[in-house]
Amino acid sequence: MSISKPKQNWYAIYVRSRAEKKVHAALLEDSIEAFLPLQKKMRQWKDRRKLVDMPLINGYIFVHITSKDHDKVLQHNNVVCYVRFNGRAAIISPKDIDLLKRMTGQSEYDVETTIEQLKPGQKVEVIAGPLCGIKGEMIAYRGKNKIALRIPPLGYTILIDAPQKTVVPINGKKETKQLQMVE
Repeated sequence: MSISKPKQNWYAIYVRSRAEKKVHAALLEDSIEAFLPLQKKMRQWKDRRKLVDMPLINGYIFVHITSKDHDKVLQHNNVVCYVRFNGRAAIISPKDIDLLKRMTGQSEYDVETTIEQLKPGQKVEVIAGPLCGIKGEMIAYRGKNKIALRIPPLGYTILIDAPQKTVVPINGKKETKQLQMVE
C-alpha cells in the first residue's frame, strides 16, 4: 500500500505594503514554495536612474502548499492573510501561475496590472511571441491597444502591450487576418 502525498495547491497571500521581497525570501528560507512575479521598472531618484525589480501585483505573493502548511505561512512577519473567495482561501489555477511566470519571464512586451473593472471587449488570441496561445479581451487603455487577461480569484486584470500583428480575433472559427485596432 503506497502512501499518498498530500495535495498541494497554489494560494495567493496578501502582504504588507513594500514587504513582498522580504516575505518571499523568508518563505523560501522556510522551505515553502513561493512565487513573486517581478518586472523591471525604471525608477528616478534625485541623483540617478536605475532599473529595479518591482512586484507585478503589489501586495501579493503566491504559495504552493498543502492544507497543513496554511498556518505556517501566516506566522511569517508581514503576511496579512490569504486572499479569500466564498469564505475560503482561494485556490489559484496552475494555468494562471504559469501565465504569470511566462509574462514575467519575457522581456519583449511591457506588462502592467490594474484593479479597475474593464468593459467587455473583443475576444482575442496572441499568435506569436512568448505569450502565444494566450486568450483575452482587447481593450483601449491609455491610448495603447492592450490585451486584458483576468485572474478571477484576485480580481486583477493583466494588461499586456502586444504588437498588432501578433493578435487575431476569436470568433468560433480559426481566422488568419489581422485584428483592426482603433485608436
